[in-house]
Amino acid sequence: MGHRIFLAGASGAIGQRLIPQLLAAGHQVTGTTRNADKAAILRALGVGPVVVDVFDAEALSRAMLAAKPDIVVHQLTDLPPGLDPSRMGEAVVRNARIRDEGTRNLVAAAVASGVRRMVAQSIAWAYAPGPEPHDEADPLDGGASGNRGISVGGVIALEKAVLNAPFAGVVLRYGQLYGPGTGTDTAAGASPVHVDAAAYAALLALDKGAPGAFNVAEPNPAVSTQKAVDELGWRPDFRLPA
Repeated sequence: MGHRIFLAGASGAIGQRLIPQLLAAGHQVTGTTRNADKAAILRALGVGPVVVDVFDAEALSRAMLAAKPDIVVHQLTDLPPGLDPSRMGEAVVRNARIRDEGTRNLVAAAVASGVRRMVAQSIAWAYAPGPEPHDEADPLDGGASGNRGISVGGVIALEKAVLNAPFAGVVLRYGQLYGPGTGTDTAAGASPVHVDAAAYAALLALDKGAPGAFNVAEPNPAVSTQKAVDELGWRPDFRLPA
């Protein structure tokens, strides 16, 4: 039986690759976007679109109460197209705000709506320096400075909000994304993951996996992804049909 899903960040790179997977699995999806122009795209994909700003806590709560979801999927980010290096400095601050304040608003709305589970996007390269590969029990780099400190601070806030909420919280620590909508078709970084496989992990986490964090990346020496493979049944080679 399908779930009622509230997909925050539905028009983003992962969101657009997750939507067809959710619908194929029989789920009913309400998807958010900040851009009214993208609402028509979501509707064409089979999603009930909601135009809402995650920083407008009251509007977000009203939208979620109206949607009556069982599960919230948090794929909100605020990053420039293709991760344009000339714009990343300011984007780091905006993205950290979404992870902190935006996540708190999303969690509060979910609690008010009686949601039983939340699956949220995090990152796999926020670990503190130490022996590799990092598993999910290793500490995050809370002592980092500069832009990394801002970014990791947002990640820590997001994960605490989701994992300490009064529902089942699952955090997916994604590696560096590549594939459609990400700005690059080539795997790069210490722990890459294709956007389709990243979305697939979110689909699996709706029903599988105990509350907690999961590294989601292709096999690499930096982070261990065995937990996602074992508990979620995740496959790094998953791709949507062409």
